[in-house]
Amino acid sequence: MPDFVITCCSTADLPLEHLQKRNIPFVCFHFTMNGREYPDDLGQTISFDDFYAQIAAGAMPTTSQVNVNQFIDFFEPFLKQGKDILHISLSSGISGTYNSAVLAREQLTQKYPERKITTIDSRGASSGYGLLVDSAVDMKDTGASMDEIHQWVEENKLKIHHWFFSTDLTHYKRGGRISAASAVVGGLLNICPLMNMDNLGRLIPREKIRGKKQVIRAIVEKMEQHAQGGLDYSGKCFISNSACYEDARAVADMIEEKFPHLNGKVMINSVGTVIGSHTGPGTVALFFFGDERVK
Repeated sequence: MPDFVITCCSTADLPLEHLQKRNIPFVCFHFTMNGREYPDDLGQTISFDDFYAQIAAGAMPTTSQVNVNQFIDFFEPFLKQGKDILHISLSSGISGTYNSAVLAREQLTQKYPERKITTIDSRGASSGYGLLVDSAVDMKDTGASMDEIHQWVEENKLKIHHWFFSTDLTHYKRGGRISAASAVVGGLLNICPLMNMDNLGRLIPREKIRGKKQVIRAIVEKMEQHAQGGLDYSGKCFISNSACYEDARAVADMIEEKFPHLNGKVMINSVGTVIGSHTGPGTVALFFFGDERVK
């Protein structure tokens, strides 16, 4: 069976040490903040604490997707080593990076016709996308072939639920994602938007919930409603947060109490610098396997 590697983008928002331990190479997005460009390298060049502190002080980072040449530079060393590539990309519903990966694949396939490059649109983001990648590597570790993993990912990627809430609307207002009036009213009424990703991998507002305690309960209720097996859910559960660990911990504690058969403890990660450039601080995101996501 040909040797192959599973790769992803930095926007899978998994800890660097986790990716290294599992031998998952990743290609970095980039962002610019206060006149300086940074790689989205999982907290190495700039710590997550520093990144979110600068946003809280008024910084407005802008992001850039991985272009075709960057993908070629990322993929080619594996091909030279005689390895095939299964690349799982950030959702095409929020980024054009998947298309860049496809174009790079087409160019490299002509140069390395004996090698196989497969690109998959995850239709996910942050640690939900990371959960999909992690699950694919679980299969590889048990001896599954690249084709078997490809088929499984395509059949199951929409079964990973992505639920988000935010307790801080400041960055959404700064970035123009909500109006100033909505931000003021939301702040006065202590509104916490609850969002999820649809079947096209787009972030969609679903409910407006008043109060942090209520939205924490509501996001856990979404897992109760949608998780495979209900309260008997036995899969992995990931959470990511942007500078609000205590809120993420509160969600994790409630989930670990309600779902006694989880595959390990809830993994709490940081929302990375590229995804965090769009959310700002105050966002908690919950990811698990459930029924298939719809529009």
